[in-house]
Amino acid sequence: MSTQRTTLKGKIVLIYFPFTDLRGRKLRPALVLHDSGRDVVVAFISSRVDKYDPETDVLITMSHPEFRLTGLKTDSSVLKLSKIATLHKRLIAGEIGSIGPRLRDEINQKIMKVLLL
Repeated sequence: MSTQRTTLKGKIVLIYFPFTDLRGRKLRPALVLHDSGRDVVVAFISSRVDKYDPETDVLITMSHPEFRLTGLKTDSSVLKLSKIATLHKRLIAGEIGSIGPRLRDEINQKIMKVLLL
């Protein structure tokens, strides 16, 4: 029997994501940026393209060659790298997809811009 743990890093999950004022939460898709065992660090995914910020967000459209891997249903989704949270894994309702190498590279470049001190 294997004791190796499967990581969720790079997976898109449905998770109860808190509102920024902590007054509530909503089931949303999110990208797992880090899996620490009990907790995950996730970036929120929105369908509000009108809130897209090219400096900090990654636009994922149906025309993107890796869109089908994501499991997302909305034509245009925005990965909000400025909306990151550490949440307990029990808040995950399910896994819907993952990111491919092109999206991973774009996300990594933007994360460095967002988090660089």
